[in-house]
Amino acid sequence: MAKKIYAALLRGVNVGGSRKLPMARLRALLEGLGHGDVRTHLQSGNAVFAADHGDEESLAAEIRDALEREFGFTVDVLVRDAAYLKAVADGCPFPAATLEGKQLHVTYFSAPVDAARFAAIDQAAHLPEEFRLGDRALYLYAPDGLGRSKLAEALARPALTKGLIATSRNWNTVTKLVEMTDA
Repeated sequence: MAKKIYAALLRGVNVGGSRKLPMARLRALLEGLGHGDVRTHLQSGNAVFAADHGDEESLAAEIRDALEREFGFTVDVLVRDAAYLKAVADGCPFPAATLEGKQLHVTYFSAPVDAARFAAIDQAAHLPEEFRLGDRALYLYAPDGLGRSKLAEALARPALTKGLIATSRNWNTVTKLVEMTDA
C-alpha cells in the first residue's frame, strides 16, 4: 500500500502551562509508530505524517493511545488526510484572502454536524461575527479575533459539542497544514 499524507490535530496540548507535549517528542512518537515524513507545526499539536496503513479513525486511536502511554494523560486526536484538509480550505464560505488569519477559524469535528445542533444560537445577535457549517467543520469569522469573540464562547458550550471531539485552528494554521500535506 502506498503511503498517504495525513495531519494529526491534537486538542488542548501546551495551553496554559498544562498537558505539556514537546513537539520533538511528538515527532519521535509518530516515527516510533512507523510513520514517515513526520513534521510538526507550532507548539499546539499539529503534526503531518505519511502512513501506509489505517484510516483517519484508526490512526487517531493509535496516536491517542500512544500519547497516553508516553505522557500519562489523554489527548483527543483528530486525523485528517490531505484531500480533506484542502477541501475544507477550498470550501471556506468567507473571503479568506481578504481577512487576517486571526479573524477566521475552523473547528474540526470528529463527525458530521448539522444545523439543528447550533439552532439555539442567535446569529444576528453576534454580528458582525458569523459561523457557517461545512463537512465535519465549522467556519468562524471573528473580526476582533478569537479571544474577544462572544460567538466563539457560545459555540464552545459543551452541550453543542456533546459526543464529539472538536478542535479549532486559525486560518494561518489551516492553510499551513494544507501546504504541509500537499504531496
